[in-house]
Amino acid sequence: MLVELLIVFALMAAGLVLLAPDEYAGQFAAVLSLVPVGVSLWMYSVFDGTGNALLSGGQPAFETMASWITLGPYAINWHVGLDGVSMPLIVLTTILTTLAIVSAWTPIDERESQFYGLVLFMQAALIGVFSALDFLLWFVFWEAVLVPMYFLIGVWGGPRRKYAAIKFFVYTNVASLVMFVGFFTLVFGLGDSISTLGLPAIAQALNAGQLGSVAGFSPDVIKLAAFVALFFGFAVKVPVVPFHTWLPDAHVEAPTPVSVLLAGVLLKMGTYALLRFNFTMLADIARANATYIAIFAVVSVIYGALLALAQQDLKRIVAYSSISSMGYVILGLIAFTPHGVGGATFQMVSHGLISGLMFMAVGVIYNETHTRMIGDMSGMADRMPVTAGVFVAAAFGYMGLPLMSGFAAEVLVFMGAFESTTIPAAPLFTGIAMFGIVIVAGYLLRAMQKTLFGPFRLETDYDIGRAPLQDVAPLFVLLALVIALGVAPDLFYRMIQDAVFEVTALGLGGGA
Repeated sequence: MLVELLIVFALMAAGLVLLAPDEYAGQFAAVLSLVPVGVSLWMYSVFDGTGNALLSGGQPAFETMASWITLGPYAINWHVGLDGVSMPLIVLTTILTTLAIVSAWTPIDERESQFYGLVLFMQAALIGVFSALDFLLWFVFWEAVLVPMYFLIGVWGGPRRKYAAIKFFVYTNVASLVMFVGFFTLVFGLGDSISTLGLPAIAQALNAGQLGSVAGFSPDVIKLAAFVALFFGFAVKVPVVPFHTWLPDAHVEAPTPVSVLLAGVLLKMGTYALLRFNFTMLADIARANATYIAIFAVVSVIYGALLALAQQDLKRIVAYSSISSMGYVILGLIAFTPHGVGGATFQMVSHGLISGLMFMAVGVIYNETHTRMIGDMSGMADRMPVTAGVFVAAAFGYMGLPLMSGFAAEVLVFMGAFESTTIPAAPLFTGIAMFGIVIVAGYLLRAMQKTLFGPFRLETDYDIGRAPLQDVAPLFVLLALVIALGVAPDLFYRMIQDAVFEVTALGLGGGA
């Protein structure tokens, strides 16, 4: 019942914070959010990743199943549980939520109770996404995430907040509709071979070859059409080029704490779903189209980095860098090797921490200078040495500095992709993707050189003071976590490997 405790407590906390006076809402929300952090860390400490792989009928950790409703011939259950993929993402969600709440104390100065209540409601939905094992239950949580994010951008965002919020909602909602249709095409094709919408049962049925024809279309055609629909639905959320255009607007207009959660956790919904659905349920289709998927991945890596190189807004630079980083995740997943799939999952966690750290550092600079434009400032290291130091450390983490989590994640992905037998010309794709690191170094070093170093200059009429403790404390927590995972990747990587080994077997054409 611990997963339910996390979800229910987050929902109750959201309700309590909504009723709290604005002047105390931030502190109250932060205190309440520490409970899910403590529970998730305790769950992590007792988690045993052996024997809970979903495809082989393993027992998920912290599993609960109860009858919910009946939808025609299908039983819909409250079914939640964790494996080595979802456990690290749950921990990431709870920690980033608390740190985002604390970092919001300075920039959020109106409707505070509503803001923090929506953040906690979104936390509950995110935990549900990473733990639900019944499709309909999972889809309810998936859609529930959109609602608070829409309001967090549309109410507390920048000058073009309404445009960004509507664009975010339309893109992701259309993608969800396409994904929903694709999944139920598979359900109808499976016919009487399944009696529930449980994700493990459907995955096992599909990999056992129990899919039949639908409306006269052969099983192969149905699987390909469903794969494309699911891939599109999740690629928008990742986002993958060319479905990325909603992301920069959302990041730029969103308040910094919301950008932290958007880049740190929400984007991982897409890659998590790709792993759970496309690369697990339809692994044979993924293998057959590995070249095209690898092209999507490499184009996202290079094009996202080039877009970041062309930006003058620090927030846009970090936003476009997320597109590039998620390209590495896609490349690792399609490699279908232990290091590839495991490294891709590790990269989800690593990028969540590093991107959150980058956005928070940019937010602290903006709180003091009221500008994010590279051309509006220089020499900030003299006036904000602590924030500048953290920004430099985060940037080097993004570039893959050894002993930081970004290095471990990228090395694992590159090793897995290079040795892949699924991707034709795997060394070529890997080499092109590795060149993305050079571009990353280019745009981050350029941003640091122009804003942090040189003679002091600020085009806005604001006096720069010492950043308050609530602004810099979350930076140090995230930096410590980035270093901890870089020094000891097995804190998460071992449990990830236990969960993904059967996915790699499917990629080689084997059974679960």
